Amino acid sequence: MGTDSSLVGGVAESTDPETRAAFERRVDEQAERIRADIRSGRLDTDEFAVGMELEGYAVDDAGRLARVPEAVFDRADCGKELGVHNFEVNSAATTFDAAGIADQAERIRANVDAAASALGEVDLAPVLDAMWTIPPAEGTDAYLGSVERRDGVVVAENMRHHPRYVALDNEILERSDGSITLDVPGVSLSYPTILMESLATSIQPHLQIPDVETFPRYFNLALRTMGPVLSLSSNAPFLPADCYDDDPAVIDATPHELRVPVFEGSINADAPRDEGKVRFPDDVAQATDVVDRVVADETYAPVLADGDDPNTSPYRATIREYDHKRGVHWRWVRGVVGGHPVGTEPDGASLRIEYRPLPTQPTVRDTIAVQVLVVGLLRGLGTADHPLTELPWAAARDCFYDVVADGPDAPLAWVTADGDRTTDPETVYDELFAYARRGLRDAGLDDDTIDASLEPLERRRDGTVPSAWKKARVREAVADGDTLPEAVERMQRDYIERAGGETPFVDW
Repeated sequence: MGTDSSLVGGVAESTDPETRAAFERRVDEQAERIRADIRSGRLDTDEFAVGMELEGYAVDDAGRLARVPEAVFDRADCGKELGVHNFEVNSAATTFDAAGIADQAERIRANVDAAASALGEVDLAPVLDAMWTIPPAEGTDAYLGSVERRDGVVVAENMRHHPRYVALDNEILERSDGSITLDVPGVSLSYPTILMESLATSIQPHLQIPDVETFPRYFNLALRTMGPVLSLSSNAPFLPADCYDDDPAVIDATPHELRVPVFEGSINADAPRDEGKVRFPDDVAQATDVVDRVVADETYAPVLADGDDPNTSPYRATIREYDHKRGVHWRWVRGVVGGHPVGTEPDGASLRIEYRPLPTQPTVRDTIAVQVLVVGLLRGLGTADHPLTELPWAAARDCFYDVVADGPDAPLAWVTADGDRTTDPETVYDELFAYARRGLRDAGLDDDTIDASLEPLERRRDGTVPSAWKKARVREAVADGDTLPEAVERMQRDYIERAGGETPFVDW
């Protein structure tokens, strides 16, 4: 069967009612086994563990968005994403101790270097950034909107031609009346594909929780840290330059984190914010809640996993339909079942938190700092029995979306160690870093290592964050006489020249 037939056939199989019914049966059966494993303690592990996913995109020698050739993925051992310009590197899980954190840093650096080397062989370069803004040669509209119909199936030219992605695209298009729209300050976009979602890239720290009985506490703490951590790391204030008219008012009006409305808008159609498939998750009362939510979530683009998958752990090989459905259970924090825990038997399994709201950072050092802050903070808050979970869920949600809009200028929401509500950023950041330090010390890191790891983020407390830097550079270029599109491109070329090196963002 040729590639074209495989795509069309894969979409047809995914939309077949019998496939959907069989898929749902398997998900139900696998979920029941997972619940039993949670209750029996099978997903308990010996210790905390950490990992990281990092997404980026490729550019040519003119700084324009570029397609990544297939050969690059084999050479660099990195993963593919929705857009043909995207790549992802992962650092495999390590123990959450001094040696493991050091190993994470080495692995992230090595994986980014490998991607850079493989891309360099085809005259391309990786960019560590949260949203591409210099379009490819044909322009943003042509790139994102180029589709064709093959036997009734919409195939986006610049989407990875994998049946899973194409089936997902077609299912969401059907639910969205054939058009994906985005309305943000200065821009109204509409495309016949979800490829707009590939504008955004992110980093996702992972924290394995050793005792599933405590998992709900860590999960609920994670929700309440999202806004404050994002306020230190926002990095996506602009869409591609050619999307804009020459209206400088956009600079102040545009959100600091366009990734969030782009992702939610690409997937959710007209669903209310708290009901869309991409959203701020609810609290959990027990670990099995994360399983129940995957089961109850709407099924998109089901695939029956027949045949062996050598790239998955023994445990996850038994829950492949559940795993597939969890993969499209898009929440800004997720519970992930089944990963192989560090240093245990081959058939071991775990339960971990995937922390998803954060944009890709400008450098590897900044990325490592974010990972260390997140995992240290969650561990420190959790082991100290900090009362942050007393912050109402709605306040945590509103804080997150306020930061999406206003970045470091947004009001924050927090409950202090004394049980007091506060919106004072200095108080919030004091506790944020104090409890991150506590969690890292509990993991065995010494104070000098902790200080060096957190410094690139701690120095952002005055509002010096990537999104604010980008807005300031664009504002300066407009004042120099550039049009808004010219100013966005000028800023981005400066960003690309600086990004990816060893100099942390705060020293730019």
